[in-house]
Amino acid sequence: MSREGDFLVGLVADPRDEDLAALAVWDLTNLDPNKPLQISSITPTSGKMMFRGAGALKAGAVFVQANQPWTGNLNGCGEGRSTGATKTWVRKLYLTDKTIKKFEQPFAQSRKPDMTEIMRKCLEIAGTSSVVETLPLDDSSIIISRLDTASLENRFYKVDLKTQKSELLFRDIGNLQVGLLDRRTGDVLTRGKIEPKGDGVYDIETYILNRDTGNFDLEAPLTTTSKGRHDVSVLGFDEKTGKYFVATDKFSDKTAIYLYDAKTDKFDDEVVFAHPDYDASGVILGDEASNFGKILGFRYAGPYGNEVYWVDAERQSIQAGLEKAFPGQEVSIQRVVSAERAGDGHSRILFSTNSPRNPDAYYLLIDGTKVQPIGGERPWIDPNKMGERQLVYYTARDGMKIPAFLTLPPGWKKGDPAPPAVVHPHGGPWARDNIGWDFSGWTQYLATRGYAVLQPQYRGSQGWGHELWVAGDNQWGLKMQDDKDDGAKWLVEEGYANPDKIAIFGYSYGGFAAFAAAVRPNGPFRCAIAGAGVANLGQISNNWSENRVQRALQGRTVDGMDPQKNTSKLSMPILIFHGDRDVRVPLSHSTDFYNSVKSTGKAKLMVVKDMGHQGDLWTPKNTRDTLKAIGDFLKSDCGF
Repeated sequence: MSREGDFLVGLVADPRDEDLAALAVWDLTNLDPNKPLQISSITPTSGKMMFRGAGALKAGAVFVQANQPWTGNLNGCGEGRSTGATKTWVRKLYLTDKTIKKFEQPFAQSRKPDMTEIMRKCLEIAGTSSVVETLPLDDSSIIISRLDTASLENRFYKVDLKTQKSELLFRDIGNLQVGLLDRRTGDVLTRGKIEPKGDGVYDIETYILNRDTGNFDLEAPLTTTSKGRHDVSVLGFDEKTGKYFVATDKFSDKTAIYLYDAKTDKFDDEVVFAHPDYDASGVILGDEASNFGKILGFRYAGPYGNEVYWVDAERQSIQAGLEKAFPGQEVSIQRVVSAERAGDGHSRILFSTNSPRNPDAYYLLIDGTKVQPIGGERPWIDPNKMGERQLVYYTARDGMKIPAFLTLPPGWKKGDPAPPAVVHPHGGPWARDNIGWDFSGWTQYLATRGYAVLQPQYRGSQGWGHELWVAGDNQWGLKMQDDKDDGAKWLVEEGYANPDKIAIFGYSYGGFAAFAAAVRPNGPFRCAIAGAGVANLGQISNNWSENRVQRALQGRTVDGMDPQKNTSKLSMPILIFHGDRDVRVPLSHSTDFYNSVKSTGKAKLMVVKDMGHQGDLWTPKNTRDTLKAIGDFLKSDCGF
């Protein structure tokens, strides 16, 4: 929903082909709370370009992401191949208005005379532009970042959405990168720097603007190292105290939020927000003139992932009312537009709902009383036929407590015969699962076909505290893998799994875990499914992330048992599937592993046409084809 509340934008099924997405707008300028919301404009996908994301800004502007398959020679640029053609996707960012008829590229780089075609395409593929500050109090302007093709440094522009004119504001200075911006003025408040210290160790430094001198001062208490790897994130500026909200786990296992005074270089003694079980992750500040900068709530990594603890009484009341109206579902307030800002006397609240059994659905709450449906993902899903999911904990062999999400077959209850089971580790590994609807469809697809599904939040997972996170360092295929084996053992002990019918299935890092399980002796699994998995630790290097800080930090943690060096120990059937446009984990990981074991007759390889690594680079056909392959393999090759 736009800042003014005058329209909504979203993606819907293309009327011509439901496998494609169309861009849709709902006009709210003549809002009638008693009439259903209607789409006012729709633009189908054109050619090979596919709409994959959209957002309403302000001043009638719409921000659109579209992807297009591309094949060409990049000579190793970015995540491309060093030799030969790279099959990948191009991401493009467009600006349009709520008529969604004319699309401009104000974020695109102008081509310089000496710029090669390879460099131009590399920067385009990397997605080098983004909106970094929406300036809530400004009626028409936002701030974007754009990579300068000559200096390869980020430059930041103020873009007037009414005129599309842009003004250069500031830039990165060497390796001193722009961080937090002032939401009121757009000024740079913090900068970050990665400082090498030798032997692969880095300091991650934070500099804060000294308003008296105009310089950026190093804040030593905010410095963290790649070796200790504590979380230190500057979340926002508190205009009331002149201090900064900082999320850190320097003082406790779970990340908590403190106020930090840049004038005294000290944290406040008392924590602003902390959760006993989950990492705190953000602060929500008011963005209207009447409440600008006021603390409304805090975010934390709860069971649903990005959950909110409201401190504002009005928001808490709204949340409670919506949860009562949607029992058993997680309600997420997306945007609030007051009647004063909307200008027509009607307040608007855009919110979404989901649960383990309910895909995401979107609604508009009008005047605090009238709920209008907008639409939902996978509307054909019957929640009553889905499996229940719950957060559980089990103890690993060395005593570490491992969180996990358990999804049970619909109708199954404790005491029934133990079902077949799938241990399903997430990707990353610096990531985590949540209890809500699984957009990939994997967990419910398996549960509705009679499998219990365990998603272990193994050591190396984020959001569950510092100890669990760093315990995965250099333990790929070792203690990290023990956690999956121990999860399978727990399933059997608790009666959730038949010990003779347990498989492991994962994607990306989860695919690595499946490769590792397939060559580890005496494991609990009878078969494995590896999707886009890392098979060769020696090849992965530091080129697996678009985030520079993550590359510097995570690269030194990747070590352990290399499946590619242990292919002679393959002990079970394995299905390998991999997208042919995956540059994050190149297809060679899967083909090399398969070629090493295909003579055993135990391996199957499925190369998925036009599938990239990340979820926004999957097509509905990719999803259907891979789900069918997974289901068929479990039945025919695993015999479950």
